[in-house]
Amino acid sequence: MDFVAQYRERFARHELWATGHTGQLLAERIGLAVHCLMPGPLGGDQQMGSRIAQGEIDMLFFLRDPLFAHPHEPDVAALLRLCDVRPIPVATNPATAQSLVIKL
Repeated sequence: MDFVAQYRERFARHELWATGHTGQLLAERIGLAVHCLMPGPLGGDQQMGSRIAQGEIDMLFFLRDPLFAHPHEPDVAALLRLCDVRPIPVATNPATAQSLVIKL
């Protein structure tokens, strides 16, 4: 939330997609228009992957704690692999995200 809030004006110029809870928080706390998919563990990661495969998403920010095991890790791995195949720029940490957000 803090990262998006810091670059709110840049993100506001784009069509945003997010998985369930993250999208709701971005809309409520940051005031951005966000298309919300299902929660990640309930299929949201796969929905995001589908949009990437269809060419509807051109950049992915998936900031995560590398010390925390996600219960839906196979879905996350598939999503990141799809970004490599398509090739979609993807940020999984704040340093990379900052590099990408400059291009927005």
